[in-house]
Amino acid sequence: MYGSQKDIRHNLKMFVIDGISFMPSMAFISITAVIPFFLYQLGASTFQIALATALTMICGFLSQPLFGMIASHSTVMNRTFGKILLLQRLIFLLFVLLIPVFSSEHALLVILFLIFWAIFNIFAGSYAIFHTPLVIKLLPPEQRGAIRGVGHAIGSFVGVGMTALIPLILLRFAFPYNFMVVFACGLFFLLVNALIFFFMRQSKEAVPNEPMGMSQYIKQMPAAIRESPSFRAMILTCLFLAIANALLPYYTLYAIHAFSATEAHIATLTGLAILFGALAHVGFGYIADRHGARIVAVLVACFMIAAGVIALLTNSLHFLFVAWVLANISNSGFPLIVTLLLGEVSPATKLPLYVGVHTTISMALSTVVVLLLAPALEHIGFMPLFVLVLVCGMLSLLANLFVLKRRLVRP
Repeated sequence: MYGSQKDIRHNLKMFVIDGISFMPSMAFISITAVIPFFLYQLGASTFQIALATALTMICGFLSQPLFGMIASHSTVMNRTFGKILLLQRLIFLLFVLLIPVFSSEHALLVILFLIFWAIFNIFAGSYAIFHTPLVIKLLPPEQRGAIRGVGHAIGSFVGVGMTALIPLILLRFAFPYNFMVVFACGLFFLLVNALIFFFMRQSKEAVPNEPMGMSQYIKQMPAAIRESPSFRAMILTCLFLAIANALLPYYTLYAIHAFSATEAHIATLTGLAILFGALAHVGFGYIADRHGARIVAVLVACFMIAAGVIALLTNSLHFLFVAWVLANISNSGFPLIVTLLLGEVSPATKLPLYVGVHTTISMALSTVVVLLLAPALEHIGFMPLFVLVLVCGMLSLLANLFVLKRRLVRP
């Protein structure tokens, strides 16, 4: 099913390089730090900044049936995925090149960014639908966590070095060329990352996906939930974590509004997220390979709970940094547990469908929460943000211990 041992080792290397090339890009094109600061510098409203976050979920949610259909018909998923990634990143490069043209029209540049960001995230809807089945199809269960975690960790450490460049670039170049350079650096890593998937090797013995048209894909989504108690339990456990993770950009906005965070502070937030995310990738991957993804989900929920408690009980930038670190550790473990749990609860022929169902539900509810929270933050402050983070962490933990634990049977 996974090919020869030589193919497995080759694909492990490719996934390691995938992590090494992808993670640094997140320093330069960070929806939790750089992008909110970019929009804030342009005079964007809190709603527009919230909309940028919401678009990462709305657009991914809307494109799920399209990419689910494409994935179900793809016989060589890695190459199809590579082509999608190249197109996505070349389109966003066009926006980067247009920044100087509209630099004097800040309001128009905000709108232009939101349009291109929406297109970028329509393509991002393919990430989970393709990447998760590729991990499950190309790697044995006992090799899906730690090795990939090492790749993400190395990439994260590279990203920490790249983060140090962000304040230097922002101060060295005049606006808007400073942000143009920052985004271009991120795109360089993303374009390299897209090419990696063309070099992966998919075994001819791999279980083929069940081909579905778009309407058939949509019709089967409710059936996937009805037919699998373990899948329902997995969705319930991960949903609350998805909502809490979607709120991360508000931490940056809180730092700017409450503590007048500067470029250096924003760079520090980005660096801390990458550094501790790197450690979390390795640690959670190691634990998952030995004790299962459910145990990692328990730890991820506990870190999120701790982040909410610290942010609620303190009122200083330094303690916000601590809460930020804990929340980002939780955020780093979330994609891992989703991938591994989907591998345990999904039928092999319907991986794109089950991945799409989970992603659709998570993105839809997270989007609603993010958009509804924005006016509340503007009118009554940021207290509801951290209350929600705490509640989501606790609900995920309870769902894990009392629902998922009973439903899930590891192979």
